[in-house]
Amino acid sequence: MRYELLIGLRYTRAKRRNHFISFISMISMCGIALGVAALIVVLSVMNGFQKELRTRILGVASHIQIQGTDGDLPGWRTVEQQAVQHPQVMAAAPYVQAQGLLSYDQTVRGTVVRGILPVEEEKVADFAQHMKMGALEKLAPGEFGIVLGADLARALRAFEGDKVTLIAPQGTNTPVGLAPRLKQFTVVGVFEVGMFEYDNGLALIHMQDAQRLYQMGDSVSGVRLKLKDLFAAPQVARELYQYVTAETYASDWTRSHANFFRAVQIEKNMMFLILLLIVAVAAFNIVSTLVMAVTDKQADIAILRTLGAEPKSIMQIFIVQGALIGTIGLALGVIGGVALALNIDVVVPFLERMLGFQFLAKDVYYITDLPSELQWDDVAIITAVSFVLTLVATLYPSWRASRTNPAEALRYE
Repeated sequence: MRYELLIGLRYTRAKRRNHFISFISMISMCGIALGVAALIVVLSVMNGFQKELRTRILGVASHIQIQGTDGDLPGWRTVEQQAVQHPQVMAAAPYVQAQGLLSYDQTVRGTVVRGILPVEEEKVADFAQHMKMGALEKLAPGEFGIVLGADLARALRAFEGDKVTLIAPQGTNTPVGLAPRLKQFTVVGVFEVGMFEYDNGLALIHMQDAQRLYQMGDSVSGVRLKLKDLFAAPQVARELYQYVTAETYASDWTRSHANFFRAVQIEKNMMFLILLLIVAVAAFNIVSTLVMAVTDKQADIAILRTLGAEPKSIMQIFIVQGALIGTIGLALGVIGGVALALNIDVVVPFLERMLGFQFLAKDVYYITDLPSELQWDDVAIITAVSFVLTLVATLYPSWRASRTNPAEALRYE
């Protein structure tokens, strides 16, 4: 073992005459550990939030939507057949989407009405696994059944079997003037995807019933596509123009919900920078630790210099000491951060029960549970950046130690 490394390790674990230096060293280790652990946990939560948001949105929305340029898509069967020819497209389903008012027991709520074909819809969405009451298959043409979001059903106080009135915004001309177009629907199911936007503002009916209510004939609003790789959606949306001959417009999920994911990504980047500053502050506590250690070891440094140690060797001794302090703190932070990130689903409910309130209110946030997805790439980046910061923090005190004059240091010994 090189003597610089041996002495550096000895200085780190040796009992010092000045206990304040040991205290500052411990504070530096703890600061680095807390900063690194916080950084790993926060980035894991942001990754989990992004994944959960994407999963829930795409469980109700679609990877790609093909719509007509004027809002209607008359030849949708041909468009559907042409779209599925793309190698990335797994399934396709037509839909009708419009606005409406739901009324029940003197309560009125606005909603988005989506007309679907239940069998086809199951291929592009995940409504079946989110059904809390009834079934999507109960939507049959001509029977005017309706499936409501859970919060919408609670707001209307409507349950399975109740009859609600759906009012379309388009009116009907009558001899006495314009009359609202309305139809009574029977609630055949309730779904809950865990996103307030959909649970509170989406109602599903059969596509033929929607075409009849909104007087669309055989036209639909568009065709929804599910892809093998959802991250290939932007490229597939551009390539679909080579497959679909009709005048259409293709919109992928990265554009229709861009604000959600862009906001999450920006927030993740900013949290990384902010928490990295905490790690930097803790790492630069090593500077004060080593400065005091250098002052305390002036005589030792002078003796080493008189024995022939070069300035770079003295510098390496204190770099080893500072790097070891940082590495121990970094290791503790990585272990603690990874353990907490992997068990966030246990820790957060415990804290909520102990403190008596919910961190994520359903009417404010898109999800109600704090998710976590540990990505080892993030852990590697955090570890590398933190280790570099600790090394940088050792440079000045080590350089100062290497500049020690042996004669001056030993004058009063």
